[in-house]
Amino acid sequence: MDKIKEFREFREKMNKRILETGDINTKRFFSLDSAVYREGILDSKTKELLGLVASMVLRCDDCVTYHVLQCKSLGVTRAEFMEAFNIALVVGGSIVIPHFRRAVALLDELEGED
Repeated sequence: MDKIKEFREFREKMNKRILETGDINTKRFFSLDSAVYREGILDSKTKELLGLVASMVLRCDDCVTYHVLQCKSLGVTRAEFMEAFNIALVVGGSIVIPHFRRAVALLDELEGED
């Protein structure tokens, strides 16, 4: 869990730093990024799963970590994660496999498994 704590602290620290020094465009983008995942026609859980799949296909480990944590906090089940991971695998192909591995390892850690 130290890696997760470290990830969260670093992300929060650097986001704060970026927003302190960024211009209006940076602030607008960060605001849009937060707003798009709020409840709407689609619920937040669905939106976070979509973000997770996109992050896996785009091969962004920080984004995958963030969305796994968000999804877990919203009650996504192991079965739902696995379906989302499979969508990412089909869309992205074998290049997604390393990110699939790390996402499952993170999920195992969050669930206290070996």
